[in-house]
Amino acid sequence: MSLPTSRRALLLGLGATGFGLKSAVAKNTGMLDAAEFGMVADSASDQSENFQRLVDYAATSGKALILGGGTFRVGNIALTSNLTISGLRGATLLKGYGGQPVLSANRIKNLKITDILIDGADIGANNLLEIKQCRNFSLEALELINSAGNGIGATQCQGMIRNCTISNINQSAIHLQNSASMIVSQNRISNCANGGIRVWRSENGYDGTIVTNNRISGIGSLSGNGQNGNGINIFKADNVIVANNVIDNCNFSAIRANSTNNTIIKANQCSDCREVAIFSEFAFTGSMIAGNIIDKAAAGISITNFNDGGRLAICANNIVRNILPFSPTNPDTRPVGIFVEADSAVSANLVDNVPGTGIALGWGPYLRNVMAANNIVRQTEIGIAVSVAQGAGFAKINGNMISGASRAALAGTAWRDIVSADLVMDAARFANISLSNNSAN
Repeated sequence: MSLPTSRRALLLGLGATGFGLKSAVAKNTGMLDAAEFGMVADSASDQSENFQRLVDYAATSGKALILGGGTFRVGNIALTSNLTISGLRGATLLKGYGGQPVLSANRIKNLKITDILIDGADIGANNLLEIKQCRNFSLEALELINSAGNGIGATQCQGMIRNCTISNINQSAIHLQNSASMIVSQNRISNCANGGIRVWRSENGYDGTIVTNNRISGIGSLSGNGQNGNGINIFKADNVIVANNVIDNCNFSAIRANSTNNTIIKANQCSDCREVAIFSEFAFTGSMIAGNIIDKAAAGISITNFNDGGRLAICANNIVRNILPFSPTNPDTRPVGIFVEADSAVSANLVDNVPGTGIALGWGPYLRNVMAANNIVRQTEIGIAVSVAQGAGFAKINGNMISGASRAALAGTAWRDIVSADLVMDAARFANISLSNNSAN
């Protein structure tokens, strides 16, 4: 007789076809036969109890659990330490059942899950895949769809989420809470109602998460004026790196860092953002925003909230272009290429096509020790604006090239009002402003 040779026939979770061979393969290779645990692919019944027994046995026996093709209706499966679960990419589906997370892990270590599609069926669980207080876990090449909450929720964890596809999520694709040293890399995220990747903490502290090489698109916002609607959102998490991501079509920001310390945001592509593309806000210190490309946003880069302690930033080597005349999601947002307030250097940026101000330094009295040097600004209403309002601190503007500013190349402002349309001519009036070697045409 002919023997089944396809991988599907050899792996787990199949019907009776080739059962004897599957059992032999399982015994000889250390794989587990799901049929022996009562698992039936494509059954309409709840298989959670049988799947839980299979998971528990896999962990205690030291054998990898390898699922074959088919749909398995399961819910609230408790994962254990020292467990590996793999499927057939694109063919193994765990479909949510019972309104709980499909898979959950609590206080375990050494977990690896790969090549499985998880469909939440929009049943009301907070997370499709929920991980709490776990160490050394790896989620790779998963696909998560149709969650009423988050796709992956990880609390107080350390591990890696890589090469996953996450879409049609009613909250955020990936939500990390009070975790540390996470790696979130090479994921494809789309069509999420409230957020893409969130790295949040309850209180400021070391986090050290690296978010890199992800593709994020189609991020909405169910509520708020910036808490939601962001491709990548860092909140009170310190020492985070956000690099080399491609992000577009966000209701608010591509990247938003709120009350963070020592954040690096570099080499990201950000387009079609309906508020500020890259935001460093509230009580932040030590933001480096460098080498990013922003094309089409309601505002480019905002480094703000000196009134709340926001200070200490480098904004360098960015390209900001094609700013919108208004924000469709936040009426308080005004068209500006780059905005900074305190203890910051703005250098070697290219700002092009802004129906407002190219580079804005300070807001009312909220200006201290800002330098704008060696930037190119073109096709704006105001090239560079600096606050000369009462109480504003010192700013140095040096070596910038401004072209095509329709109202003023270098302007002094008090809040939204232009106090001087020609700072070079009026330089003697403003002791807090140092100008040198700037050109305008």
